[in-house]
Amino acid sequence: MTAAASLAGDLPQEEQTRVDADEAYHRLLARLSHQSVVKHYDAYADVPWDDPAYAIHPDDPRFELSDKDPLGATAWYQQQPQPVRARIGLHMIATFARIGWQFESVLKRGLLEFALRLPENAPEFRYCYHEVIEEAQHSLIFHEFVQRTGLATRPPRILSIGDRLVVSFARRFPELFFLFVLAGEDPIDYTQREMLQGEKDLHPLVERISRIHVTEEARHIAFARHFLRRNVPKVRGPKLFILRLRTAIVMTIASRMMSRPSGHVVRTYGIPREVLREAYGPGSKGSEYIKKALFKLRELCWELGVLNERWAGLWKRLGIYAPKGSPV
Repeated sequence: MTAAASLAGDLPQEEQTRVDADEAYHRLLARLSHQSVVKHYDAYADVPWDDPAYAIHPDDPRFELSDKDPLGATAWYQQQPQPVRARIGLHMIATFARIGWQFESVLKRGLLEFALRLPENAPEFRYCYHEVIEEAQHSLIFHEFVQRTGLATRPPRILSIGDRLVVSFARRFPELFFLFVLAGEDPIDYTQREMLQGEKDLHPLVERISRIHVTEEARHIAFARHFLRRNVPKVRGPKLFILRLRTAIVMTIASRMMSRPSGHVVRTYGIPREVLREAYGPGSKGSEYIKKALFKLRELCWELGVLNERWAGLWKRLGIYAPKGSPV
């Protein structure tokens, strides 16, 4: 069985199903909640942290960036000694994991705020608590991985600056909150799926963590999409303007955080500015990668009217635009 086929067999496919009617929506939430009961993971029971085969060695060649990676394709990276190439790759993975657990802190707090405003008989209540539990397990996994690398990670300051504001939207503007959620989850999901389905030999710990995360995030993404399909069409006036503006900005910030080396990594390894421009500047492999990573979310925005021809100019200036139906 191929890696792609194996992955497809592991993943629920709710995100491919359009749900509009109340009854169908309620059935979906019940199904997602049931799957959280019968197919869930524990950070320490389901990851063999102390298996020697899963040990992290910073110079392990399996951590090296492939030539399909925007930075990995540059001559500068390829000219680095093998241990340095591996350490850069590991440091980037560790930083993304650090960003991931901080993002999920915002997500968990927001979900609890959202659930608090729901009526007692709301079908979303139970599902939201299942998701909080799963995201807590993911945070433990990411934290443990970062600690075992022994590398210092410094996520972008903007994550700490805006977290309370984002959490507050979960109660008073949940449509905006769940678009923020997808802006963070979709790029990560795309990256991990591409990695799992690729030909590159993965470190077993990275593979195990990614497979767990992708499997459970499929449920989380499904819920957010269907919630938005039901509720965004009801948003009007100034709130719709805010929704359109902030969604585009947050999608840009989140996708860049999860696809580029952090400032700390750049400084630690002395990555030249011209190399970063080559890898991630306009028209680069990195800019194309971001557009592909945002394809599903961008299509949803087209569908819901969050993105339309009138707003296309902003998306183009931000480097995340593509015509409807096109990945780039």
